Amino acid sequence: MAYYYPEPSRTFSEFLLIPNLTTKDCTPANVDLKTPITKFKKGEQPDISLNIPFSSAVMQSVSDDQMGIALARCGGISFIFGSQSPEDQAAMVRKVKEYKSGFVVSRSNLTPDHTLKDVLELKAETGHSTIAITNDGSPTGKLLGIVTGRDYRISRDPLDKPVSEFMTPFSSLIVGKSGINLPEANDMIWEHKLNCLPIVDGEQRLESLVFRKDYDAHKENPLALMDSNKSYIVGAGINTKDYEERVPLLVEAGADILVIDASDGYTEWQRDTIAYVKENFNVKIGAGNVVDKEGFLYLVESGADFVKVGIGGGSICITREQKGIGRGQASSLIEVAEAREQYYKETGIYVPICSDGGIVHDYHITLSLAMGADFVMMGRYFARFDESPTKKLKVGNNFVKEFWGEGSNRARNWQRYDTGGKSGLVFEEGVDSYVPYAGSLKENLDKTISKIKSTMSNCGAKSIDELQQNARITLVSATSLVEGGAHDVIMKETSFSGE
Repeated sequence: MAYYYPEPSRTFSEFLLIPNLTTKDCTPANVDLKTPITKFKKGEQPDISLNIPFSSAVMQSVSDDQMGIALARCGGISFIFGSQSPEDQAAMVRKVKEYKSGFVVSRSNLTPDHTLKDVLELKAETGHSTIAITNDGSPTGKLLGIVTGRDYRISRDPLDKPVSEFMTPFSSLIVGKSGINLPEANDMIWEHKLNCLPIVDGEQRLESLVFRKDYDAHKENPLALMDSNKSYIVGAGINTKDYEERVPLLVEAGADILVIDASDGYTEWQRDTIAYVKENFNVKIGAGNVVDKEGFLYLVESGADFVKVGIGGGSICITREQKGIGRGQASSLIEVAEAREQYYKETGIYVPICSDGGIVHDYHITLSLAMGADFVMMGRYFARFDESPTKKLKVGNNFVKEFWGEGSNRARNWQRYDTGGKSGLVFEEGVDSYVPYAGSLKENLDKTISKIKSTMSNCGAKSIDELQQNARITLVSATSLVEGGAHDVIMKETSFSGE
């Protein structure tokens, strides 16, 4: 006879937080949202932590290199989508790792014998406006000059004009010497009003570049998530089919953490994938998705560094109506969090959990953290922003962005759902849709974070750990849901005629 769960499958909207005493020092300004993303032993620190509990979903319409840079700059992490060739995915990871604050290894280099045409082609390929000119065109060759957009005029200079004739020569450059630290380099940039400071050794060989814009970006984004080399931290999604080909390229490109992207994570294929990664590489790996204690423990015992929770709750996911598989996100998270706490008591090992799906309103994020999630993964939320990889379109009188699921035919991501069958989607588990355009990531994320910190202050919590330990949560009735919004009034127009 089948096992029947006595409790209904519940969603976030069925719960509310009850305020605790707010002490005078428990203000939004004093709330710290730092959270672990990789497992660690009691008394130790995780190898990787997030400065804000946000990750962007492993989706074509959400997480490319631009989103990776933008979210890491704010303190979160993106998992670059895996439904592309391993080479293309590794290239995206590499772009995030190379876009770093501090000492940057030059990736756009030419020789004096190249031409303006070569400069323009390289700029179009890389997006870099500063090009180092070395004797051999390598990033560590003898520095002979620098080319920026101020050194040529496309309207007047012929395309075959040699670089040697318009570059700023080494003799006219202000450079830093090998061994200089970042504060000293930034002081030179400000003192000499530079945009770029080359760092060279005693033989004039180029070591790195330091940019003014990176200094400004760091000051504007103090929570930026960076590794020990001042490169942005970035993740990448993999599947359980081509991991032996994909993982080596991602690790070589510098991926800090991997995650197995699958509709259902409670499988032997995930255990095999985790084992391969752990045996061959020094890189962290998360797994999922699961919705109960059994699935969580299976992945933890397989070696997962974090576990993703949620099946069928995503805004573009139709797994539940197609297959009848899944569970309400709140119910899933509550059970997995209880299993995680029991595992921690028994072993002394804390395994972070990620709540993936089911988040509609900003307060759902705070609820998920209170219910035990260490961080959340969202697709629709991030797809709305300028930094997502999809097109901005005008539909009617509104601007929208395209948003499609990895289970849709458009994504062609059969590996995410395959269980040993054909190489293709027999039926869809995701839809192709639009989301309202919302502007820049940072502006919207700052507003969401303000709400989270304010709610945590109401709950008397200055950290996510305190919220999880002390939160009081209540179920709400259908009538209470109506009472929670504006009601029994005549609403005024939400926009003014002058806008």
